[in-house]
Parts: sequence; C-alpha cells; structure tokens
Amino acid sequence: MLPLPAFAVELYRYINDEGSTVVDYQVPPEYVKKGYEILNDEGVVMRVVPRELTEEEQKEADARKRLEEEALAEQARLREWDEALLLRYSTIEDIEAAQERALRDLRIRVSILKSNKRSLKQQVENYQAQAAEMERMGKQVDEARLQAIADLQSEIAITDRAIADRNEEIKAVQAAYEADIERFGVLLDMVEFRRNMMARQRAEKQKNMREDPRR
Repeated sequence: MLPLPAFAVELYRYINDEGSTVVDYQVPPEYVKKGYEILNDEGVVMRVVPRELTEEEQKEADARKRLEEEALAEQARLREWDEALLLRYSTIEDIEAAQERALRDLRIRVSILKSNKRSLKQQVENYQAQAAEMERMGKQVDEARLQAIADLQSEIAITDRAIADRNEEIKAVQAAYEADIERFGVLLDMVEFRRNMMARQRAEKQKNMREDPRR
C-alpha cells in the first residue's frame, strides 16, 4: 500500500467584529477589507494581506509614490547629465569655450537679421518717398507700389519675430551652459572629496600597519 499524498492546507487568520482572533479555512467577505494572514497547516504565516486603505490613506500613499517616482526620475536625470558632462568636458574652461562658440553663432544670426531689417526699412522708406512725391505732383499712387510697401512691412514684422526668437534662444543657451558650469563644479568638488577621503584611508591603514607589530 502506498501512502496517500499530503495536500497543503491554507488557513486564514483575521480579527472579527468583537476583536477576537479567528483562524478558519476562509475569510468571510465582510472581513476581507480589514486584512488577514495566510497560514500553512503548521500555523506559520506564509503571507499577510493588508487591510484596505481609506480614501485619505490612499491619497497619501499615492502622493508618497509620486514623490518617490519624481525622486528616482531626478536621480536618473542627474546621472545622465553628469555622464554627458564628464564625457564632453575635462575642465570648466572647456565649457566656457563651448558656450562662447554657441553664443557667437547665435549673435551672428541676430546681426544678419538686423542687417536685413535695416535693408527692408530702407526699401520701405524709398517707396514711401516715391509715393509722397507722386501725391505732391497730384498723381495717384499705383497699387503695385502700395502692395510692395505692405509686403516689405510684413517682412519686417517677420524679421522682428525672428530676432526676438534668437534673443530668447541666446538667453536659454546661456542659462543652459551656466547650469553645466555649476554642475561640473559640483562634480569636481565630489571628485576632490573622494580623493581626499581615499588618501586619508590609505594613510590611516599605513599608520595602523606600522603600529601593529604583528604585521
């Protein structure tokens, strides 16, 4: 005769409305939300099912989770930023040189746009002078000339917007490089701090070895 197979039996331990601890083969539905423990047939706790959170507790838990996720995202952002800085630059002077190159290119673009604007304004003034002269002579200003003035003024407005955009880009690029410089300085301080700590640890270890006659 072969022995019958032993089947694992799960028991459930919960607190009833009277505050008494109950161990049973199931948890009544009205007690599930309050949480319970799952035991094996030897009474050892295998798993704990927590009670259901209240609405306020759930909001607090969600807020904590959101803060943790934001903190992890910020750590990842800083790690990627640090890796990029250390890969691209060796000194703060390198960052300052890159900043100057980027700003110089943008300023050249602004200078070109301003030069174009001056040329457009001069053309408008020429057309307006011609129109004024025609009116003084009692002639009607032709539609083509008026349309040319309107088109040039529209181009001037577009150029003004482009100049404003480039100036905003200059501010953004300058701020980004300043942030890089500040962060790179922090990295240098951290590297120096670790170097000093390692030097002190080595010195302390060597001192202990000299003082210990067994070594």
